[in-house]
Amino acid sequence: MLVVLLVLAGWVSVWPGLASADPAPARPGAVPTINPPDPAAVDAAERDAVRAIDGFWRNDFPVLFHKPYTSPRVGGAYVGTGGPACGGQPSAANNAFYCPSGDFLAWDQNLMTIGYQRVGNSWIYLIIAHEWGHAIQSRLNRSLVSVAAELQADCLAGATLAGAQRQGLIALQPGDDEQLGATLTSLADNYPWTSQRDHGDARQRTASFNLGSRQGVLACLAR
Repeated sequence: MLVVLLVLAGWVSVWPGLASADPAPARPGAVPTINPPDPAAVDAAERDAVRAIDGFWRNDFPVLFHKPYTSPRVGGAYVGTGGPACGGQPSAANNAFYCPSGDFLAWDQNLMTIGYQRVGNSWIYLIIAHEWGHAIQSRLNRSLVSVAAELQADCLAGATLAGAQRQGLIALQPGDDEQLGATLTSLADNYPWTSQRDHGDARQRTASFNLGSRQGVLACLAR
């Protein structure tokens, strides 16, 4: 397992395993001990992640890019192949995706539940932040979008979660470093949501995430 240490503002930390700083009820804790996880806890983690990630971009996108920010629609959870179509293509099981033509995000709830059970709520924050990164790419000048679009989305995810923490939108939970290492490694190596061919291996994904976390959104942009 890769253990990722992100040095920010002179101290060492990492970003998944995060809970929203919003005082909403039913916020999940750190790694759940129930098996299977309570569906309400998974739903709450998804809502908290969406709220924090969208809040970060509402704050920072207009400042960084000097134009208004519009939130993508969150289609949210589906099961198996029962999700929304994108560009005429049906949704896939065990997948999470951003649909450019419809400007929405969606994910298989089974993917989220299994990851929450095995890793913790860091899984949910990282997947949603990554897919939100693709939504941000669609809002940028094409010259700023990397040809390595998946690794750039990992970088934007790191910048998002670190920035949301600085803004007080999310707070750290115990065990975040182990959760992050497990999440990035699993996403790169073990799950059908991603593949090394399309998304890079665990080391590449970790490096991209760390770059965004340490240096912010602008470090993720194509030069």
